[in-house]
Amino acid sequence: MIWEALGAVFVGLVIALAATHWLADRFPSRTLTLATGPVAALFGALLTRSILGPGHPVQVMVAALAMGVALLSLLVRTPHRRVHRPAAPLKGHRTA
Repeated sequence: MIWEALGAVFVGLVIALAATHWLADRFPSRTLTLATGPVAALFGALLTRSILGPGHPVQVMVAALAMGVALLSLLVRTPHRRVHRPAAPLKGHRTA
């Protein structure tokens, strides 16, 4: 049980670090991301272990990974796009 919990926290930390490395500009805060990954993975592992029972370590780690990715995806912001506004009309010219 303790190894599954530690493994889940490790998996969550790894995916959070990878997310902040590759998509640093899309997450609101590095600290929030690094905290959410392990906590979400641990929650996923504990939930899966309580449903399946002992003896399913691979399924528990897969669920930890899935829960960590799912909750980290909720933190992702859309990329900022520049808004193209039409140019202001020149002074003295009429617009149609």
